[in-house]
Amino acid sequence: MSKQVLVLNTGYEPLSLVSVRRAVVLVLHEKAELVESTQQMIHAASRALPVPLVIRLLHYVRLPHRRVPPTRIAVMLRDANTCQYCGDRPGAPALTVDHVLPRSRGGKHAWENLATACKRCNQRKSNLTPEEAGMQLRQRPFEPSYMALVLLSNPVAAAHWERLIGVPTAQLLGQTG
Repeated sequence: MSKQVLVLNTGYEPLSLVSVRRAVVLVLHEKAELVESTQQMIHAASRALPVPLVIRLLHYVRLPHRRVPPTRIAVMLRDANTCQYCGDRPGAPALTVDHVLPRSRGGKHAWENLATACKRCNQRKSNLTPEEAGMQLRQRPFEPSYMALVLLSNPVAAAHWERLIGVPTAQLLGQTG
């Protein structure tokens, strides 16, 4: 049984991931509708309900902008575990988080100054800026949306959302203001 259920707003925007139990409660209390489910059933005393995979809220929920701290895991999710200098994908253990403008030179620990780098590129860049090291970033670092990171961290939920909406999860990765 899937452990998490994708919750969509009324306009099919991803909101969060909840437990199967919470999703069933929302559906039974008529606060959400079942959009996608498994063939397995949850049986109660008076009725049976398919195990939900995706539910949609029946009333619009407006959420404030959620900021995500720039942790190692979050930066690597945003950058798809890819070195932003050479494009290699050696796997998370062989990657580092690079400060584009080194901290020793006034660089901040912020989304716009962090990029995933393989150990070889990080050593080559050393305490220099990319320009000084003769290196170029493949994409400019940016702060991703909260929901993009949630979906990127859960490929099953991302696949359901992509299939329903027809928009790749990667498109959610957009510069936020």
